[in-house]
Amino acid sequence: MMRKMDWKLQLRIALILGIGAVVFHPVLALALDGKIDGKAVEAGKYAMDTVWVVLTAVLVFFMQAGFACVEAGFTRAKNTVNIMMKNFLDFCMSSLAYWAIGFGLMFGNGNALFGLTGFFTAAGTGDQYSALNWTSVPTLSAWFFQLVFAGTAATIVSGAMAERTKFGAYLIYSFVISLLIYPVIGHWIWGGGWLASLGMLDFAGSTVVHSVGGWLALSGVLLLGPRMGKYSKDGSVNPIPGHNIGLATLGTFILWMGWFGFNPGSTMAADAAGIAITAVTTNIAAAAGAIAAMAVAWARFKKPDVGMTLNGALAGLVGITASAFFVTPLAAVIIGLLSGTAVVYGVLFFERRGIDDPVGAISVHGVCGALGTILLGFFHTEKGLLYTADSAAALRFLAIQGGGVLAVFVTAMASGLLLFKLLQITLGLRVSPEEEFGGLDLGEHGASAYPDFQPVTIGRHPSGVGHLGEQHAPVPSLAPAPAAMESGLRS
Repeated sequence: MMRKMDWKLQLRIALILGIGAVVFHPVLALALDGKIDGKAVEAGKYAMDTVWVVLTAVLVFFMQAGFACVEAGFTRAKNTVNIMMKNFLDFCMSSLAYWAIGFGLMFGNGNALFGLTGFFTAAGTGDQYSALNWTSVPTLSAWFFQLVFAGTAATIVSGAMAERTKFGAYLIYSFVISLLIYPVIGHWIWGGGWLASLGMLDFAGSTVVHSVGGWLALSGVLLLGPRMGKYSKDGSVNPIPGHNIGLATLGTFILWMGWFGFNPGSTMAADAAGIAITAVTTNIAAAAGAIAAMAVAWARFKKPDVGMTLNGALAGLVGITASAFFVTPLAAVIIGLLSGTAVVYGVLFFERRGIDDPVGAISVHGVCGALGTILLGFFHTEKGLLYTADSAAALRFLAIQGGGVLAVFVTAMASGLLLFKLLQITLGLRVSPEEEFGGLDLGEHGASAYPDFQPVTIGRHPSGVGHLGEQHAPVPSLAPAPAAMESGLRS
């Protein structure tokens, strides 16, 4: 009996060792650098870098779900289907646009303004993207990683223009953003364009991704106008509460998690030191941003506002994105605190000027993206004004960072205003008042996210079209008949 058991035990040990050798061979190859031939080590690094880039790209892709949850939670129930459709479809539109044209415009060999090679991205075309020579991963892996960033820039616009934009128009401008606007601006900074040649730095896209999305959102909101009921005739602001703060909180957690792909993945290599510092600075800036926003909101509104706190975390994440690889953890805390403070005042600033942004996307992404990019001029551990003895060089670097932010603002705003104006003239940008009041779920998609939920009509907006807090289509009377209330039905 003992011999039989010994035989079985030996077989199990052999199987475990065999499986372990297969699974951990790439790791062993890297660990044994210098003891095996150089070619094998290079192959192992190539594989590990590729796996790292693809896995972090998947994390960034999952941020689409986070954006969808945040936007849906911060808006009204009657528009949930529309919001989910927009956040789902804009990545589909981005995928095709960025594969066909966008990636080539952004990273293809070209001039100071845009790339001219590498369209319709395919394997084995790495020589057409000289701006990516610094990374060792395959061309298609690089494309996939950069694609999820393009999708992020496009989806930022959705939240600011929520609850009153035509779905067809949204699909078109998502496609154009990923096809042309985002790639051209990205080429200037990441693709070897004119801002890169001046020395502008933006590690993971505070400006390239977030500010571009934020300023495009601002241009769209300016042409679109506020939601019905957001402002009274005297100009005073009426709050329009979101329908599901739990969903918005979940979305923020998802975005925070996805940022560990966004920033550490931007090393585009399995570089232990680079991954470690970017993960730490990313996390600590988010925490500081949330605390700062909560404290400022608490002081101003006498309550620790949950919406401002969630946006504070996102503000810290956006603010640190430009500098996560280049700053110390202490600097990351300061950047997070400043970003969390800025987002509260940014939301109030835009809201009081008639710019209706239901989720605070302009402040989170536009304002804090610009702020984070400029702050790199102070906190860069080698070039920053607070760290280098060469003050003249530091001031030049700070001026380049600020000038780049301004150039992107002007370009994104002009491009956005042109794009949205063309859509407004042709297809139309805004839904009808009746459709906005009844909800875009039914008007645009013929579906409801909550078919068993029938809220009671409590009044109408002074225009006669809708009430501030409505969740459903208009009804003939100001309140349902008693019989309808008892049966749970509405005429």
